[in-house]
Amino acid sequence: MKKAGLESNHAQTLKYVSLVTLTVQNALLGLSMRHARTRNGDMFLSSTAVLMAELVKLVSCLSIIYVQSGGILQLFQEVHKNIIKQPLDTLKVCVPSFVYVLQNNLLYISASHLDAATYQVTYQLKILTTALFAVGLLNKRLLKTQWLSLITLIVGIVLVQLADSNTPVAVVKDQNRVLGFLAALAACVLSGFAGVYFEKMLKGSDVTVWMRNVQLSLCSIPFGLLTCFVSDGAIIRERGFFFGYDRFIRYLILLQAGGGLLVAVVVKYADNILKGFATSLAIVISCIASIYLFNFVLTFQFFLGAIFVIFSIFLYGYVPEKSVITE
Repeated sequence: MKKAGLESNHAQTLKYVSLVTLTVQNALLGLSMRHARTRNGDMFLSSTAVLMAELVKLVSCLSIIYVQSGGILQLFQEVHKNIIKQPLDTLKVCVPSFVYVLQNNLLYISASHLDAATYQVTYQLKILTTALFAVGLLNKRLLKTQWLSLITLIVGIVLVQLADSNTPVAVVKDQNRVLGFLAALAACVLSGFAGVYFEKMLKGSDVTVWMRNVQLSLCSIPFGLLTCFVSDGAIIRERGFFFGYDRFIRYLILLQAGGGLLVAVVVKYADNILKGFATSLAIVISCIASIYLFNFVLTFQFFLGAIFVIFSIFLYGYVPEKSVITE
């Protein structure tokens, strides 16, 4: 009885620690990406940063599997069993791997052209795209409150975008708000598809989430390399792979890589209501920080749009006790 109580307390602690960490990570990532793309000095190559983040995730997941399995020999046995002996299963992971690489590159484009607060709010459109793909690919049935939340989300995003287009901001060289919005929209569509596809794979097998992430990274790295040399090959040959890197960019890579691992922990220990709270709090933090860091002008229209988005997040995650969602 005492042991069960300790395990329950441990799970509760992990749940709230992971949610607080995810909140801070979400807020910091948007702000940090914006700063990295608008600060003075040599501009780093976002394609190489995406690739390095995948390498960090690969090493991190292998380390977790090493600790869980109990030794280097057991680690190799796990990799051999789940990856080498199951080539078709690993090949299926190439689909979300390619999508995630493209999505992360689009997010850097979006962060280059949208202020951190607008970027953070707009990216919540991934809730809509994820829901639509879940209905189409997983045959999920959404509650009336969830459909209402998606409509509320769209209204909120429209208000934010209209407010952003009418708000004077500090001039940033080569900034294009339309391009930033389109990049965020495309990233949301890709995020929704990849997330649902990955969820379907997790439900259809007994492979752990950490091993799935190893498969993802192993497939993502070749795509990431290809993206680097197709989009930035000339600059890489002339100035080097790590051109523009400094401590801040290395921190940004670790922050981005950590986000994917945090989501895996949150999915395991937290519910939708608490995840919605974490996301909403991250939006609030980003808005407040943008006012002081990037001279962001918070208008009533933007504030109203953000409230709509935050409300939609909570409404989507709320499931009445007597309601049942069939698959």
